Amino acid sequence: MTALQHLQPTSLSLLSALPSGWVGEVLDGELVASPRLSVAPARAAFMMGVELGERLDPRRGGNGRWCFLRAPELHLGEDILVPDLAAWRRERVAAPPEPGAAFFTLVPDWVCEVLTPATTALDRARKLPLYARAGVSYVWLVDPVARTLEVYQRLKRGWLLTASHEDDALVRAEPFSSVSLELGALWLPDAPEEMPRLAAVP
Repeated sequence: MTALQHLQPTSLSLLSALPSGWVGEVLDGELVASPRLSVAPARAAFMMGVELGERLDPRRGGNGRWCFLRAPELHLGEDILVPDLAAWRRERVAAPPEPGAAFFTLVPDWVCEVLTPATTALDRARKLPLYARAGVSYVWLVDPVARTLEVYQRLKRGWLLTASHEDDALVRAEPFSSVSLELGALWLPDAPEEMPRLAAVP
């Protein structure tokens, strides 16, 4: 992420003024912005939601124990964070979110960040400590280039890396150890040479 300028966290108008295609966050009073996910990270984030949501979200026929959201805006104390995915245990959500809610103040139980060359340092060095400070219990870091998943659990002294998976592993990891995640489903498939590729429209 590229630091744009320092600001008071209440200056939300600066977030809304960011150019189209950029995501803004406020970290320790600093507004930072990053481009929206490109194809490979977007695929990983989408498929992670599909794989977990179908098993754990009741609207997808799951066991109903979790509520998942894609890229929610979280107002956690003075910080504003936008993880690629977040989830709350159902017993902590007293009522469904308001349909028009612009942001959420309830700390998630789990967040997932999909790493890109532009955001890896920020996700690891700046956002992980803020998630710990806010009280998030688990963080997953997905790297679609290296094809890896890192699982972190919050302890009193900070984050503990509890598991690391790669390639096409079948994953059972906290806090979703009751389900098997096909890690290979997150990665872009290798396209045959004769098949056309998706191209960005200028």
